[in-house]
Amino acid sequence: MTHTWWKESVIYQIYPRSFKDTNGDGIGDLRGIIEKLDYLKELGIDIIWLNPIYKSPNDDNGYDISDYYDIMDEFGTMADFDELLAEAHQRGIRILMDLVVNHTSDEHEWFQQSRQSKDNPYRDYYFWKPEPANNWPSFFSGSVWQKDDVTGEYYLHLFTKKQPDLNWENPAVRQDVYKLMRFWLDKGIDGFRMDVIPMISKRLDFPDADTDDFGQIIERYYANGPRVHEFLQEMYREALADYDVMTVGEGAGIPPEMANDYVGEDRKELSMIFHFGHMGLDHGPGGRFDPKGWTLSEFKRIFNIWHQAVGDRGWVNVFLDNHDFPRMVSRFANDNRYRVESAKLLATLLLTMRGTPCIYYGSEIGMTNIHLDKWEDFDDVEIKNAYQAAKERGDDLDKLMAAANANGRDNARTPMQWDDSPHAGFTTGQPWLKVNPNHTEINVIKDQAAPHSIFRYYQEILQLRKAHSTLVYGDYEDLNPDSEYIYYYRRYDANGEFYIILNFSSSEIHNIPLPKDAEITLLISNYPTERGFINNLKPWEAIVYKVKA
Repeated sequence: MTHTWWKESVIYQIYPRSFKDTNGDGIGDLRGIIEKLDYLKELGIDIIWLNPIYKSPNDDNGYDISDYYDIMDEFGTMADFDELLAEAHQRGIRILMDLVVNHTSDEHEWFQQSRQSKDNPYRDYYFWKPEPANNWPSFFSGSVWQKDDVTGEYYLHLFTKKQPDLNWENPAVRQDVYKLMRFWLDKGIDGFRMDVIPMISKRLDFPDADTDDFGQIIERYYANGPRVHEFLQEMYREALADYDVMTVGEGAGIPPEMANDYVGEDRKELSMIFHFGHMGLDHGPGGRFDPKGWTLSEFKRIFNIWHQAVGDRGWVNVFLDNHDFPRMVSRFANDNRYRVESAKLLATLLLTMRGTPCIYYGSEIGMTNIHLDKWEDFDDVEIKNAYQAAKERGDDLDKLMAAANANGRDNARTPMQWDDSPHAGFTTGQPWLKVNPNHTEINVIKDQAAPHSIFRYYQEILQLRKAHSTLVYGDYEDLNPDSEYIYYYRRYDANGEFYIILNFSSSEIHNIPLPKDAEITLLISNYPTERGFINNLKPWEAIVYKVKA
């Protein structure tokens, strides 16, 4: 397997709007990120992934871009970005930009031209039809087809109606995309996270969807289109090949058996993808607001399948939460009595798995979901549209609110909790989204001061990963796939062997099977007491053993 810097690195994802505000307008900005670079250096991460910072009317918080060559006003200026890039590089931290090129904003100049007339030179930058071409549902409720009154035709938008999909069949579109990519690469950025990249190639016959299961619709109709690999290989040749950079594809809709079509080392497409199997575990056929239960064995099975799928040929990114999903400690662990222990357990999983880990801002102090009890407190366009659609259908709105609180995207977007002051040290103004009231207990200042805090544990396990190449490149084996309480696996290669045992329950587990015929040392545990070999696991206990050479 090829060894590279991006396999050995750890990513830290920043939602710029929520990280740190320096001018009192209640919205995070680039200067706030510059201010906190030393904090990130102290934590021990290698790469910052920035959610979109380009000019945008913010219908979908920056994923609707009106100018790829400029910075969103609320975030600062291009001079601020250049300073951020230089200051990050000075500290040995790389910068990953979010590339959103499946769609633009309807306020982008290309779309403004495209809608003017049927013979406008930019008409074919987007998909236009005289009538809705099929029954496809949008990610954000309603049809994917929106009528535009200027020409009386309908344009395609997989996301909000202010996010028209680009027509990648048009070579001019592709060349404009590669040009904007080179603009940022020439500035010295270190790569791109590519938003919904499997969806850039459309099925031009636009067949009707024959299922109501939204996950299946994504996989069958939106992702993995007929020319997607041709487009990605062209993108690699024309925009990426001359730079030492990484690319991370958002892999929604990519099944495991197709993974190496995107990330196989011989493919010259993407460095890695985020796989989404575990992110849909608690989603019913109706999507995130149609909740269902999940089991640990299902969770483990997804990691096992993806490990087998990419093998030694490909690579994945490992994540447990991000800006599109709830806080991981609230979703996969215990955010009440065992918040500290279970947040550390998830960190252990994240940083001992094979793949490039991505830490979401605030996870390093165990930030949790927020509970909102008024519809006007929600910001996310997905929730707002779901509410409107549910109201029109006469659905149970209390049930929807419970689902939105459990699985909505606002959970992951609340301001970073720096201290216990009124707005958590995020802003001196009125925050754009409510600060979680638990910031008086959960904050950076408090965690940095405590010797056995979640923050200190992240530091320790980040150092551990960097000290042992086996935790990066080593093989992986699930030693107890059927257990509903214990995740027990080993990482091994010629350089070493490690056993990781995680108790995914709030109960003590007795008689843990220890590795046989091996002399082992305890490397790290998420309980502060010094103990020898552990036969009984405490609630949410995480153990990493190393086999002595």
